[in-house]
Parts: sequence; C-alpha cells; structure tokens
Amino acid sequence: TMDTSVLLLRACFALLAMPIYLLSFLGIWKPFCKKVFFPYFLEKLSAIHNRKTHKQKQELFRNLPEFASASGGVKLLEIGTGCGANFQYYPPGCRVTCTDINPHFQQSLTQNMKQNQHLHYERFLVAAAEDLSQVSSGSVDAVVCTLVLCSVRDVDRALREVLRVLRPGGIFYFLDHVAADRSSWRYFWQQSCFPTWKLVFDGCCLTREIWKNLEQANFSELKLQHISVPMAGTPIKPHIIGYAVK
Repeated sequence: TMDTSVLLLRACFALLAMPIYLLSFLGIWKPFCKKVFFPYFLEKLSAIHNRKTHKQKQELFRNLPEFASASGGVKLLEIGTGCGANFQYYPPGCRVTCTDINPHFQQSLTQNMKQNQHLHYERFLVAAAEDLSQVSSGSVDAVVCTLVLCSVRDVDRALREVLRVLRPGGIFYFLDHVAADRSSWRYFWQQSCFPTWKLVFDGCCLTREIWKNLEQANFSELKLQHISVPMAGTPIKPHIIGYAVK
C-alpha cells in the first residue's frame, strides 16, 4: 500500500539526512539553519524561483498602484521578506515595511534594497506572521506574502493578522507552493519527503492545501489560480497565486 511505501521512503530520506537529524538532536542544526544555511539556500532558491515566476509576478502586482491611499503612494507590508525577492515588482514610491521571523537575511536584503531605490523602506520588524502586533490595525493598503504560508505555524492565524492590518478595501497578494493532487505521484513524493524536508528547510511543509484556508478566510473577494512552477528536482512544483481583497 501507499502508506507502507511512504514510510519506507521516509526512512530512506532520514538515513540520507542522518547527520542533520543528529545535529538536530544535539540542538545544533536549528540555530545553524536559521543563521547560515537557510538564508544562503533561500537566496539561491529565490533567484531561480523569480526567474521561473517573473511573468506571473509582473501580472500579479500590476494592479498594485490602484490601491494607493489618499496620502499618495502604496503603504505595503511584506510578511516573510527574506532576501527581498519581490522589491523589483513594486511601483515607485511604494512605502515598504518588511517583516521576517528570521533576522539573518540582512546581507542579501541590503543588496536588494540598494538595487531597488525606487521604494521607500520604512522599517524592518522581526515578527512571526501570526503575530504582527507591532503593526496597527487597518494601517496598510497592501500585504504581500510569497513562499511563507508553507512554513508558518498556523495559516489561519496568519490570515487573520493579514485581515487585521489591512485597511478596508486593501489587497493581499500571495504566491506559495502547495500540496499536489492527492491521487498523483507528486503527492506521493511530497508525503515521502515531508519530515526530512521540513527539518532541513526550516519548517517548510510540502502538503498544505493553502487555497482552502484562503477560501475560508473572511475576504470579500478572492482571485486564486493553481499554477505549475518548473522547479526541477524538487517536490514544490504545484503553486497557487492570486490576490484577495478585504
């Protein structure tokens, strides 16, 4: 049965990643992953991912200028900014507040800020997506979240925070990898890689059906598309992309 095969493959992946499991058991892997490995990995992944999704991202953020507030310019909050892979897609004069639970992206983030001086960077907050208490309710025109909901602890709580910080009529943009179709081989691979992948890549979950959380959140409008991003050799091909309006 599939269950036995999945368990068998999970054991194989765990064997292959045994040194990491050992470092994790000794309490060494997590801090090393957060400080060194994951920022390095994410910088490389973001560059590839941006190339593969460039057209979709341009299209996604095309209507962003329409959400500028009366005071001029779009007040934007990005959750899980990482290395700042989305900056190039924001309109000139956009006022950006960056948040990330991991403060160790500084080097590549600073580099991306220098390359995108058409934006105003307001502040950087170390905060989890589920707790944006440093941001006032109804204070931003737009929230952006790409490749983040796969690794937050609680997707629904994160979406409640998005709704809280957005002004009425504000917009939420999302792009994330999700679970493949449950009857597919890809889903079988996602299931098999799941525990080792989550450990190695800082809590990233392969089998989340994030579109369901978005459908159940209290947005007044939801535009959601399932797309395939050709990330060769990885189990993260199925994605969702779109926006939701408060």
